[in-house]
Amino acid sequence: MVFSSESFLFLFLPLFLLVYYATPVRFRSYPILVGSYIFYAWWRVDFLGLLFLTTCFAYVIGQQISKHRGTKRGKTFLTIGVVGCLGVLGIFKYLNFFLDSFAALLGTDTAGLGIHWRLILPIGISFYIFQALSYLIDVHRGDATADAKFIDFAAFIALFPQLIAGPILRYKDLEDQFRKRDHSVEMFCDGLARFLIGLGKKVILADAVAPLADLAFATDNPGMALAWAGAAAYMLQLYFDFSGYSDMAIGLGKMMGFRFLENFRFPYISRSITEFWRRWHISLSNWLRDYLYISLGGNRKGTSRTYMNLMLVMLLGGLWHGANWTFVLWGAWHGGLLAAERFTGWDRNAKSYWYALPLTMVFVLIGWVMFRATHVGEAFEVYAGMIGMNGIIGDPIVWMSVTRESLALAFLAACVVYIEPRIDGFMDKLAHPQSPHAGAGSSVVLVTSLQFAATVAVLIIGTVTILKLAEQSFSPFLYFQF
Repeated sequence: MVFSSESFLFLFLPLFLLVYYATPVRFRSYPILVGSYIFYAWWRVDFLGLLFLTTCFAYVIGQQISKHRGTKRGKTFLTIGVVGCLGVLGIFKYLNFFLDSFAALLGTDTAGLGIHWRLILPIGISFYIFQALSYLIDVHRGDATADAKFIDFAAFIALFPQLIAGPILRYKDLEDQFRKRDHSVEMFCDGLARFLIGLGKKVILADAVAPLADLAFATDNPGMALAWAGAAAYMLQLYFDFSGYSDMAIGLGKMMGFRFLENFRFPYISRSITEFWRRWHISLSNWLRDYLYISLGGNRKGTSRTYMNLMLVMLLGGLWHGANWTFVLWGAWHGGLLAAERFTGWDRNAKSYWYALPLTMVFVLIGWVMFRATHVGEAFEVYAGMIGMNGIIGDPIVWMSVTRESLALAFLAACVVYIEPRIDGFMDKLAHPQSPHAGAGSSVVLVTSLQFAATVAVLIIGTVTILKLAEQSFSPFLYFQF
């Protein structure tokens, strides 16, 4: 089940909210857990067992870590927990990859090794495993308690707004909210507006530019124009698809009384790759920093070790996205750029948008080509097209499948990227207007009128999105594959 489906919008969500708000406050973790399991089982019932067993394992180990915290036995339980969680992730997500790579080294395939089966990747496993890991580590560090009821912990791991594609939540950020959280009409309406905006990003913008990206990557030896246009289209598609999902997750959380941390903060206005990673997929960036980079020594063990840590963290971050050499190379690209910026001081001295922003976006776009490609050879075909090795235009017949609507919405998406920060600032001022001075009644009227206009705009976006959903085919979120 996906957020942009009729079954979710008109069946699951209304029924869930009805049951949720009809349940007494102290028992609301029960409908969260049941609803989240139904949401997950809509995809495959059998992998619901893996989610439940992982939850039980993390909860029991967390209890033991807390009981023996600060002792050798506590560290042993932490090791068991980390190895167990990573073992589940490694088997289901990477076993196929390692077997394929090993077979390729021997000049054959897995069938040649006598292996005729493939493991199915459980949807959302990267996200709920990372949440379980952060819980165990935080309990060990004393940053989170292990005194939660099992129902609350299970509801946290399975919380359906973010279960499939994040953002990656940490129990220490939500444990107080599971004990007590606010429910109000204002918060619910804010959440609904955020959800509709995210849905609009996905359906109106991301899905509209997707055909142009798909065309470029499906074309053999694309020309320069198509290669650049397709790469830029994917850059926009990925942002609006994933940030749209995060907006919907945050909005759904608010509708349930939760406040999730932001996962995107206008990454395409970054002036360095370092800044980009402070703005893109923030929950993953912070997770890698707090639980991997710092644990490896961060920048505390000398310059050379710092560069090595940056490279290793980004390599693992790339591999986290998928079991493919394209993700490994994408992680190496970003790790190398982060190390280069640290070495040159670019991350501290890049001030001008006029040269720093376009240069950074070119580096990001080059990385997205590898990220999008199904294999390394496909990425290098697009790179060859980008540098003109296949001519400027390429095959003109290919361009006949590009619609005017796709081009127009791609241009609109590019515009939205750079006016979005101003819109966000404007909406924040409307949501938190300064108290007017005496005699400034006209200011109150103006703010009220603008708030009304913003509400109408959100409703229009929601209406257009629903109408668009009715006419288009199913389109899953890109991050479901990770």
